Amino acid sequence: MRAVVCEEPHKLSLGIRPAPVPEDGEVLIRIRRVGLCGTDYHIFMGKHPYLEYPRVMGHELAGVVEDPAGTGLQTGQTVTVNPYLACGSCIACRKGKPNCCTSIRVLGVHADGGMCELLSVPAAAVIDASALTLEQAAMVEFLAIGAHAVSRARPGPGDQVLVVGAGPIGIAAALFARLDGAKVTILDVRQPRLEYARTRLGLDALIGSQKAVRAELAARTGGEMFDCVFDATGNVGAMRRGLDYVAHGGTYVLLSVVKEEIAFADPEFHKRETTLLASRNALSADFERVVSAIKGGMIHAEALLTHTFPAVEAARRIPELIAGADGVLKAMIEF
Repeated sequence: MRAVVCEEPHKLSLGIRPAPVPEDGEVLIRIRRVGLCGTDYHIFMGKHPYLEYPRVMGHELAGVVEDPAGTGLQTGQTVTVNPYLACGSCIACRKGKPNCCTSIRVLGVHADGGMCELLSVPAAAVIDASALTLEQAAMVEFLAIGAHAVSRARPGPGDQVLVVGAGPIGIAAALFARLDGAKVTILDVRQPRLEYARTRLGLDALIGSQKAVRAELAARTGGEMFDCVFDATGNVGAMRRGLDYVAHGGTYVLLSVVKEEIAFADPEFHKRETTLLASRNALSADFERVVSAIKGGMIHAEALLTHTFPAVEAARRIPELIAGADGVLKAMIEF
């Protein structure tokens, strides 16, 4: 089978690998679409901390069932994949939190992913997406990350929500917070991303200098700031500043992961009685919510797709996408 392999940082190749042979309890999937995300770009650039090369990237997947292996799935059925493979027995798994399993293996990171023609995965990781297009199915995973963050914070109708970072994950959090009835503002330093969020997705977008932004955010909230703030920037400075936007009694959710330490002034953190949450990956229920929302027309996933290209162009196109990141929301590879 063909596979796009990151041989080492800044080196991609389209090579031939043996087709996988499913083990007991696994389903063989013919991959048709692979969404690209920040993780893939970091792997390409050599910036991912949990990776060994060579690696087949790709964890935002859509395909059709090649061999259902007696699971009840149908040959040819459109599916997506939950790429977070958990052990099932650690303390997190026992508490119903396999998304933060102590031994988690993420496809495309800890194990070879789906940027290939055929992939064999445990049946429990296969999610029915027969009501969706292939493009929609390949966007379920990153939307589920945003949906999971919103489920962690539980914003209610009328709550003031601020999302910092207008990349795919920030957009996903904003869309699901809006679905829950919150009044959402999205903040970024990149004008093209914000313009896209405003014109294509109907989000209330804001850009400006740090001083001007804080004054505008205060004005929008009557000086009280936001019931819930989500950070999806991957920028340590922005993550540290985000506490300043949280209202007293509010919640601060960190979706971003950075290598540096994050520090807050304790008097500011304490006087607000701030709830600080990490949000990692997603649960099966989040995937199900996303599929239902797309199927029901509540999330228009097609509006998020900005770039598509065939797998044979990956070695050329991925560096171009990184160089032009301000104009990219979601790019997708076709097999």
